[in-house]
Amino acid sequence: MREYKMRRGEYLEDRIPDMRETVEEYFGPIAGTEPYNDTELFIVEEPDNPVFERVTVGTVPYGSKKDKLALDIEERPAEEVIAEGHVEAAEDAVNVKNDFLEMATGRDAKARRDSMKRSVEDDADKPDSV
Repeated sequence: MREYKMRRGEYLEDRIPDMRETVEEYFGPIAGTEPYNDTELFIVEEPDNPVFERVTVGTVPYGSKKDKLALDIEERPAEEVIAEGHVEAAEDAVNVKNDFLEMATGRDAKARRDSMKRSVEDDADKPDSV
């Protein structure tokens, strides 16, 4: 499960006022919820795009900090998707994921990668606790 930060000065609830509706628009009908870090994330068991096997997504509140977007997309093996003739769906899957994340966070793919790198580097700089 990856958690994504919003662009500076922006909040997830402003960018996505209705998470349920937005998830269904991008990924398909919601089948239920799943607990994660004291919240409930939406589960899409049968996503619209045949490349996606399962999508878990929602808002993760952090008290005094800004909420983050949690997203986990399980994908089917590429060979299986191509063998079924869904080559265009594979291309579309990348676009759907990136469009959703950019709309939700206000950050493009490059900015999200850079942010993830910085958080990993920051964690590496912290001393280990004994």
